[in-house]
Amino acid sequence: MRIGLYPGTFDPVTLGHLDIIRRATVLVDRLVIGVAINRDKKPLFSLEERVAMIEAECAGLAQKTGVEIVAHPFENLLIDCARDVGAGLIIRGLRAVADFEYEYQMVGMNRALDASVETVFLMAEARHQAIASKLVKEIARLGGDVSKFVTPAVRAALLARVG
Repeated sequence: MRIGLYPGTFDPVTLGHLDIIRRATVLVDRLVIGVAINRDKKPLFSLEERVAMIEAECAGLAQKTGVEIVAHPFENLLIDCARDVGAGLIIRGLRAVADFEYEYQMVGMNRALDASVETVFLMAEARHQAIASKLVKEIARLGGDVSKFVTPAVRAALLARVG
């Protein structure tokens, strides 16, 4: 069984994230969405809320593709999380060249820690390349329309949270 790990904070999950998740389903039999617990980032949504959003947004896709998609909170090293869930593949989404520099360093460090875990980069589709959770939250806080960046359910949760 091919198991992939797609890690992130997902605060909140965006259409860009969902695009990468959808495209990753052709690469694996089981896709683990690693929901990072990063206390430095001070997320808008709790861990439980982020996990629930991912589960709700991915349920239909899992049914449609036949790929098992599960949300898995983690607070340890990414490579340790990959080992914990049995993933031989880490999936990372790229939006721009700036993402690549950081990701390139991460791949090198992860390979030094465990060369048996491969990393695959998926470029976000052009219409999703500018989407970043941080910017989506800022737009919502300032009263802007985020419907082009998130699903209706996530939009509703954002608006409920920011007023």
